[in-house]
Amino acid sequence: MNPFSSGTRLSDMIRAIRASKTAAEERAVVRKECAAIRASINENDQDYRHRDLAKLMFIHMLGYPTHFGQMECLKLIASPGFPEKRIGYLGLMLLLDERQEVLMLVTNSLKQDLNHTNQYIVGLALCALGNICSAEMARDLAPEVERLLQFRDPNIRKKAALCAIRIIRKVPDLSENFINPGAALLKEKHHGVLITGVHLCTEICKVSSEALEYFRKKCTEGLVKTLRDIANSPYSPEYDVAGITDPFLHIRLLKLLRVLGQGDADASDCMNDILAQVASKTESNKNAGNAILYECVQTIMSIEENGGLRVLAINILGKFLSNRDNNIRYVALNMLMRSLTVDSQAVQRHRATILECVKDSDASIQKRALELIYLLVNENNVKPLAKELIEYLEVSEQDFKGDLTAKICSIVEKFAPEKIWYIDQMLKVLSEAGTYVKEDVWHALIVVITNAPDLHGYTVRALYRALHTSFEQETLVRVAIWCIGEYADLLVNNAGMLDLEDPITVTESDAVDVVENAIKHHLSDVTTKAMALIALLKISSRFPSCSERVKSIIGQNKGSFVLELQQRSLEFSSVIQKHQNIRSSLVERMPVLDEATFSGRRAGSLPASVSTSGKSPLGIPNGVAKAAAPLVDLLDLGSDDTPVPTSSSNNFLQDLLGVDLSQPSAQPGAMQPSQAGADILMDLLSIGTPAPVQNGSANGDLLSIQDNNAPIAPSLTSPTAPSSMMDLLDGFGPTPPKSEDKSAAYPSIVAFESSSLKIEFNFTKQSENPQTTDIVANFINLTPNVYTEFLFQAAVPKFLQLHLDPASSNSLPANGNIKQTMRVTNSQKGKKPIVMRMRVGYKINGKDVLEEGQINNFPRGL
Repeated sequence: MNPFSSGTRLSDMIRAIRASKTAAEERAVVRKECAAIRASINENDQDYRHRDLAKLMFIHMLGYPTHFGQMECLKLIASPGFPEKRIGYLGLMLLLDERQEVLMLVTNSLKQDLNHTNQYIVGLALCALGNICSAEMARDLAPEVERLLQFRDPNIRKKAALCAIRIIRKVPDLSENFINPGAALLKEKHHGVLITGVHLCTEICKVSSEALEYFRKKCTEGLVKTLRDIANSPYSPEYDVAGITDPFLHIRLLKLLRVLGQGDADASDCMNDILAQVASKTESNKNAGNAILYECVQTIMSIEENGGLRVLAINILGKFLSNRDNNIRYVALNMLMRSLTVDSQAVQRHRATILECVKDSDASIQKRALELIYLLVNENNVKPLAKELIEYLEVSEQDFKGDLTAKICSIVEKFAPEKIWYIDQMLKVLSEAGTYVKEDVWHALIVVITNAPDLHGYTVRALYRALHTSFEQETLVRVAIWCIGEYADLLVNNAGMLDLEDPITVTESDAVDVVENAIKHHLSDVTTKAMALIALLKISSRFPSCSERVKSIIGQNKGSFVLELQQRSLEFSSVIQKHQNIRSSLVERMPVLDEATFSGRRAGSLPASVSTSGKSPLGIPNGVAKAAAPLVDLLDLGSDDTPVPTSSSNNFLQDLLGVDLSQPSAQPGAMQPSQAGADILMDLLSIGTPAPVQNGSANGDLLSIQDNNAPIAPSLTSPTAPSSMMDLLDGFGPTPPKSEDKSAAYPSIVAFESSSLKIEFNFTKQSENPQTTDIVANFINLTPNVYTEFLFQAAVPKFLQLHLDPASSNSLPANGNIKQTMRVTNSQKGKKPIVMRMRVGYKINGKDVLEEGQINNFPRGL
């Protein structure tokens, strides 16, 4: 016999395939066998049809195409014998799926087999239908499946229940047909039927609110009794797993109880006792017991409030954290994070164990535990937690230092009880992991330092000490040389000594040495060297005896290949050599930087400014509100690519030399010292008299640090430039600000209107800040229904800053109105109009309603 004829046995084909030494040989064997099978199909060889289909299934599992044998499945299914049907249904499930059009041809065969007198053939049909059922087949065969849920044989009832689950998922409208049969299955004694019945009822409850109410009223007590009987049942070898009777049924029952108890106080009260029993008596030394305990915890945290049960559940999770299995600890951390919104105090009791998980060797557990600790921090525990995290920062792995550093900086900044503690902790972080500290974080540190005049001496001395041990930390070097440039006299004179610090001896030459080392250090980048040059210029004014040495150090960069350093070197050398009379006014100490303004600008650098009235949806204890991602991306408002006039990397360093061009004079015609110095400096650098500057234009940054995010552009205007030149340059030069008409009245607008809600905006301007507009939103209910849980959300592009005050009420009365105040600051006033994307959510008779839209009709001039 030809070894590859249609009569070849399946075992012979498998042996030939396995004997192939190369992929090419295997393909040749498969190709010849497929050709023989095609020939047999064409000859309609009924004797070997089942054998051919068996071979096709093996070839299919190897990844070769077998579509030409699909019709053979249907022919075998239509055969009268059980062996042929078994192979046919197996091929049907392997070779076809619900997307195949040919599957429609098998519906009639399935219907006949579901009504067959042989229960094994009925079982084959149910198994196939449960695996490949499409929506059309579900509608056609649902009555047969419903009937089989009451079949005499438990195996058929079990398969029918699983098939019903597939039908409900495909066609949720059919769920009402299975409510009563599903409830009847909950009284089964056979565990196999009972577990599928519980699963079926769970699926029905998910898709039908009417079914959910029915099961709550009729079946909750029965389910509780069933769970109690199983939990208290004696040893049963048939269902025993690690000493626990049928843990799979335990978990299914707990899941159904969770669905029934969620949002219903009566059902929750009915199941409290059994949940407490399962949580307290289930052994946790085996994986089966841990699975039941975890499911029980999820059920307890989901049903209506019971304080004692929740404490018990969180204590179980605390025990999980001490388990040696990483998977158990990880799921415990996940569950504790979700439990924070329910009972944060109970989670706080396990803070020490969670902190130990931060030091775990597993990276996933480390990150999840760090996120949980971050959410646990508040004003009362910030000091011990920050201390522990900073100590671990010293020995943590490099891959984890970035995440750990970011969390520590955020914690310290948000919950610092006092400025000296904040400065101390940030110095520790900068000393240990300064390279991982982001720009806006150390900028914020400098802002805090400038706002603590009584700590200037203490800070500069602490930074000076830190530099001697951590000179490789770039960010620490930047903060230190900035402070030395500002407060070098306090460093040398030991001014502002605190009781807790030891005196230190620093000479003027030592201060210069530190800054010089920063310039020459091989790890210093352009920004650090530029800051060091500014610090040297300031030191030359503080310590006249060091002027010559400073001049020499600065002059060494006159030939630098980096244009930024070369320009600074030439300009600063000229200031030191030729303009002693204005140097002190140029490099006078930085004014106090406004923390609120810096925080606003820092927030404005985010992709979009999102504000919500009311509490955080997650209810996180430390007040971290996470806005829903879709709100930020509404109509791509965050995609605005026009840069904000002042970037976070440049908004407070622009005046390091005391040149402040952005503040108007106190009196008309009067010139402030810094402006006078600025005019001389502009003349010195042959730039011309500066035009009026708005919002930190480039002229104010000529001597400040340049980075890639905030490029410095020279002024293109001069006193003699005609106005036509300004037009030709398309407005590159700054234009004088237009006077704001304080008496201008802005008309009200209808921002949004639907059949049920109308929103009106009324506008007023702040005379002291023309960029800011106060908006009073009037929400009008156009229906006779009361809107509860009313929430207004808004998103604006990055050049706008939005602040929302709470609404006058979170309930909108029938045919009534409520008001809400918001404030919008337009940093591109006169260039870009205000635009806003809004979303309003509320409930009518317990049903959620969501309305949203974009507001583009703001009056001009805002």
